[in-house]
Amino acid sequence: MIAELIILVLLSIGVVFNTLGVIGLLRFPDLYTRMHATTKATTFGSVFTTLAVIAYAVSLYMSTLDPQFITLGVHAMIAALALAFTNAVGSHAVARAAHRSGILPAQAVVDRLKEAGK
Repeated sequence: MIAELIILVLLSIGVVFNTLGVIGLLRFPDLYTRMHATTKATTFGSVFTTLAVIAYAVSLYMSTLDPQFITLGVHAMIAALALAFTNAVGSHAVARAAHRSGILPAQAVVDRLKEAGK
């Protein structure tokens, strides 16, 4: 009962943050703010969804003592770590490529890359 409640809370947090990422993608004016919203919110939401999978795997392991559920939890943890790193690196690469292509933010900002000539 308590495990199901924990899983439900973790899934709810994950769904809320993923939904906020989608709303940010639809509402924000330019590439940079949209990418910020989707990267931050969906990374956070996906980590919580993965934590729910890990909690589910642990609860099933505790009730059945079947080692396949430990494998499920480990794979989910590896996926969450990979997602956290690749989301940040990928969004940085896209933002830098967009800046080098001449795509400017919708609002006036301080542009340190332009000032440095990069």
